[in-house]
Amino acid sequence: MSSGFTKVCRLSDLPEEGALGVEVGETPVAVVRSQGEVYAISDICSHAEVNLSEGEVEDGTIECWLHGSCFELASGKPINPPATRPVATYAVQIDGDDVLVSLETENG
Repeated sequence: MSSGFTKVCRLSDLPEEGALGVEVGETPVAVVRSQGEVYAISDICSHAEVNLSEGEVEDGTIECWLHGSCFELASGKPINPPATRPVATYAVQIDGDDVLVSLETENG
């Protein structure tokens, strides 16, 4: 395990196209699998401050369940309103069946 990375879940816990809300320390993180890739983004929508992990995952995006803003999983950028600000993205490592996340943001 690399320094700075924390085990957050098992790969087998993640749906093929879905999200799991976890906390790294006190930071809410959505661990998301889409199109065979695993991403970690802030679990708090930049528009309405609700959990993104409860939204729909499709084609490399996650949709906020409250108002329908979609965010790119790779960059955290919103791709439609009402959200206008990106959410933070975090580095992910896979070690066997373990999913590890570093809170050193890649974006955001």
